[in-house]
This record gives sequence, structure tokens and C-alpha cells, in this order.
Amino acid sequence: MKKIMLLVMTVLFVGMLAACSDDSGNENANPSSNNSGNTNEETNDNGEDNATNDEKKVLKVVYKDDGPSNEVAVKYYEKLAEKLKEDKGLNVEFELVEVAQGDYAEKLTLLLNSGEIPDLIYFQGGDQQIANQDLLVDLTPYIEESENLKDILQPHNVSRLENYPYLLWVKPLSQKTPVVRSDWFNAMDSSQALLDNPSPENYEAFFQELVDSGNVDYATTVSGDISELDYIFNMAFGINKTWLETDDGYVFSKVSDKEKDKLAYYRDLYEKGLLDPEYLTKQWDTKEDAFYNGNAGVIVGTNGKVVDFYNSRMKEVNGDEAALTVLPPAEGEYQGFGATDVTKESRGLAISAVSDNQDLAFQVLDYLASPEGQMLDRLGFEGEEYNLENGEIALTDKYYSAWYSRYWEPLEVDFGTPVSEETPMLSEPGKKSQEMVNEYFTADNSFLIPEEYVAQWDAMQNLYKEYSADIITGKKPLDAFDDFVEEWYAAGGENLTELANDTLK
Repeated sequence: MKKIMLLVMTVLFVGMLAACSDDSGNENANPSSNNSGNTNEETNDNGEDNATNDEKKVLKVVYKDDGPSNEVAVKYYEKLAEKLKEDKGLNVEFELVEVAQGDYAEKLTLLLNSGEIPDLIYFQGGDQQIANQDLLVDLTPYIEESENLKDILQPHNVSRLENYPYLLWVKPLSQKTPVVRSDWFNAMDSSQALLDNPSPENYEAFFQELVDSGNVDYATTVSGDISELDYIFNMAFGINKTWLETDDGYVFSKVSDKEKDKLAYYRDLYEKGLLDPEYLTKQWDTKEDAFYNGNAGVIVGTNGKVVDFYNSRMKEVNGDEAALTVLPPAEGEYQGFGATDVTKESRGLAISAVSDNQDLAFQVLDYLASPEGQMLDRLGFEGEEYNLENGEIALTDKYYSAWYSRYWEPLEVDFGTPVSEETPMLSEPGKKSQEMVNEYFTADNSFLIPEEYVAQWDAMQNLYKEYSADIITGKKPLDAFDDFVEEWYAAGGENLTELANDTLK
């Protein structure tokens, strides 16, 4: 027993000596350690742990088309890591996650449900079911304390984050605007009347003159879905919200008398040969080809960058005189390019709630909203997409033809160096379309459809597409709209209308 007691006392004494040695005699053994027990990390002014130059942290990113096989994407994230270390002292390595070919939302959901959940996730649909599993971070507190992001949010971003704080997408409004070749527009008698009073009647007269001029086969086309025309005409026919307020409560706009009047107008355009007779089979690329080749006179495109691309391509095919003119939205009961859905972002970036690097992931997102981050994300690589010449940023042909911002596009940005007026970020039509969409901004009253109604809702939307196509093309009479309304209510519309009235009151 005495031997055992002596052995225990010896062990305890040696342990005490070792502890004293660690505290006082080995100060440089772990220079980054702190009272909380963190090692190889430093704490910033906000109390967040950052990767230091001594420890490289890996952030896994999944983004549509940005897998490790995409050389531009690999270069982009390598450059981003370099800038983060240079500007913020963050030692980050990005690991790009490949998503299987096919529908991105579907394949991403399969990836996440398999248990592989990257730190940063780009969603293009399918995010709600992931958020419902508590797998996405509430971004509200991060944004409130952010250095840059909180200052670039637009009103629709703020509303969407209040309703659904898991997805962030700081981009311009996504409404589409109609465009036409300027040389044709300037030569037409009906053009000024359209600008002075863009009523549906004056639009029809303008369309008719386009066809009568012999320049086009039909006045306008869409990529298989008549909703593209709705950006021009919905509000003129009084369809200014998803749910229209009446004396009897809220009514879904697509089963309203106003919708029937609009379909009658589209049907008239189709019968007169002003709407492409093959619009139902058009894809986005064949729609654009019809526009460049002179088959169609007017198409709609997303304001800003897409209209800018249409303008560049049109001039490339048909000469500088064919630069585009942006047309106004039709005016009637209301005017605008349609109400903006503010329930949630339809796409955007999210942070995984199971990530060990949530703070760091947000620091990356916030950095991309800074002037330094915007230089990379908006402009690309110096010497390729832009050059610095005479104290100005000169954009190259490669910028206009291929570059796009992966993350944020605030309306106003200060790079610290001005962009040359000779190479603007947006052409005049692109800039004009963006300004017009913001001028007519109005928030929608749509709301998130509860999960138990989603399947019904999708089926009812398809029912509308079927009936509207048959009515417009003459396969069904206009009065068939009344049958559609009856079927819509029977297919679940009664319950959804009741839900809307409870939600919106």
C-alpha cells in the first residue's frame, strides 16, 4: 500500500511541474492560443474567428456551372482567395463542388440530401425544402452587422429577406422590357404615337405597321410562354397584382375578367398574324434568332445585361444603325412591367447551417460587396476583361461577350477608379431598360404557398397554360375561359382563394 501511495504522489507531482512549465516557460509554443482555447486563429473586432495566414481554411462552394472542370470558375476563385488574403488577411481555399448534369435544382437537391452539404450554396429553386429542414442559416444578424452588404440592398431585397432570411441575391429587378431595332422604329409613322400614349390599341397599330413594312414576318414572338408578353400588357389590363382586390375579397388574377380581356387581345394579335404563329414551340435561342434575322420585330428581354447583349448582337449582325430602342410598358388601367414578387428570392446564395465556417462564408459574401470585391466580380480579370488606361477602367470585347457577375450587382458601385465613357458597363439600351424597370417598380402581394398546396398550385398553373394557349391560338373559343375558371376553383382554387383572403386581409 505504501508503494502504491508513493507512486500516485510521484505522478501528481510530475504533472504539476509540467503545467507550470507550460504556463511560464514556453510562451512561444502556441502564439495564437487564447483563453477560449482556440488555436491558430485570431479574433476580429466583431468577435468572429477568422482564418489567419498560419491556417488555411477550406470553403466548399456549389454554384451552377462552376464546378472544378470550369477553368474560368477555378481561376475566379483562386483570384478571390488571393484578394481575400491581400485585403482582409483571410487565408481561404475554395473547393468547387461538381453537380451532375441535368436540371440544376433537382441535381442540387439530390446532392444535399446525400449528406454532402457545402458551406456556400447557390440555389436556383428547391431551397425551401432544405430550409424547412433547418439546414440554412438565417442571414439577418449577419447582414445587420455587415460592413458592405447592408448598404447595397435594394428595397425588394429588404422585403424578401424579411419574409425569407435564408437566401440572398443582390441583383437588379428581373422584369423584362420590349425592344425593337432603332432604324425600323425611327422610320415608322406609329412610333411617336406609341411613345406618347402606349395603349394596347397603339401597340397593336405599331405591330401592324411593323408587319406591313415588309421588314418582318410577324411583329413579336416569345419563347414558348405567353407570360413574356405579360410584362408589356398585364398592368394595362388592370392586372397589377397576383391577387386582385374586389368588393367580394381577393381573386386570383388569372381567373379574373381582366385576364379574359387580355387573352382576347392576345387572340386578336394571333388572328391578325402579329403574334408568331409558332410561338408555342419557340425556345429562348430560336426566339433570339428570329429577332436578329428579321423574322420578329419586337421581343422582350431581362432589363440591363440581357438587353445589353441583345443590343450588341443585333449591331454585330445588322450594323450599328440597328441598335435597339427600349419600348415603354403598355398603359391602361395601370402602367408598368409587372409587380415584383417580394415573398422571397427565387434564386441566390445561402450558407449551410451545418458548416463549421459560417462566419467565414459570410465574410466572403460581404467582401464581394466591397469596392475591391466588386472589381473582380463585376469586371473580371485585369488584362483580359479590362485594362487600366490613363487612370480609367477600359472594358474589353471579352468583358462584353463573356463576363457576368457571379454574386452582387448593386445599381451604384464605386470601384475607386472610373470606368471609361468609351467602354460603359451597360450600353444605352441596357441602361435605359434598367432605369425604366426601376421607375415602374411596384411590389406584388403574392405569398409563399404552403407545402401542402404546392402540388395543387403547380397543376392549376399548368391548367392555365393549357387553356390560355388554346384560347389564343383559336383551338378553343374565348368563352372557354369560363370553363377554365370553373375547373380552376374545383382543382383547389377555392381553398387557395380562402387562404389568400386570410393571409392578405
